[in-house]
Parts: sequence; C-alpha cells; structure tokens
Amino acid sequence: QIQPVESGGGLVQAGGSLNLTCAASGRTFSMHTVGWFRQAPGKEREFVATVSWSGDSADYVNSVKGRFTVSRDNAKNTVYLQMNSLKPEDTAVYYCATHNNVFSDYDRLKDRAYASWGQGTRVTVSS
Repeated sequence: QIQPVESGGGLVQAGGSLNLTCAASGRTFSMHTVGWFRQAPGKEREFVATVSWSGDSADYVNSVKGRFTVSRDNAKNTVYLQMNSLKPEDTAVYYCATHNNVFSDYDRLKDRAYASWGQGTRVTVSS
C-alpha cells in the first residue's frame, strides 16, 4: 500500500511561490500516475494537476496553467508541485494521490481514479 505524504504548504503573499512535495515509500510509486487536488473552505475538492508515471506528460486545470508546474523524481519517490504567482483563490488544502492502477492514466482528471491519498498540506495566500 502506497501512502503519499504532502509537505511544503504555508502562508504566502499574493504573487509569491511555494513548492509542494509528495513523497511515498514503496517500490511501485514510480509506476503510478500522481495527481494533485485541492479543497478550498466550503468548496468541493477539485483537480489541479497530474503527472504520468514516467514524468513525460502532465495536465493542469485551466486556472493554474502557466503558474503551476508538476514534476517528479522517481529515484527519490517524489512528486513536486511548483506554484508561482499565487493568488488568494489558490488558498486550499492540497492533496496528492496515486492512480488506482500502475502504468495507467485513465480518468486521470477525476479523483475517482486515485486510490491512495495523503493527509494534505494547507496553502494560504494572503492578498
């Protein structure tokens, strides 16, 4: 069972940057597509970004395109979410999750495709 752990959240002013990390133990982590999701207060969880198991492809929600970059280092069992030009509307708890199946990206924009979730890391962007 893969157990992702997020870190790197915090309080930042609008326009600032944060780099979130998703680390996991287990030899199969590198075989899974990893997704980042977020949940703002009073709102439903939403898709933010995803990166394929190889790191060769990524997808983003429109609201973060050009500002966020997802990447991974499979040698370190780690996925990153670099967030630049942060806005107050980016305030949320950010979660990473591993896809249900190895070497698959089916339904990768949907949270139902992900089996193992971290506890989340809080990001607060002040105006």
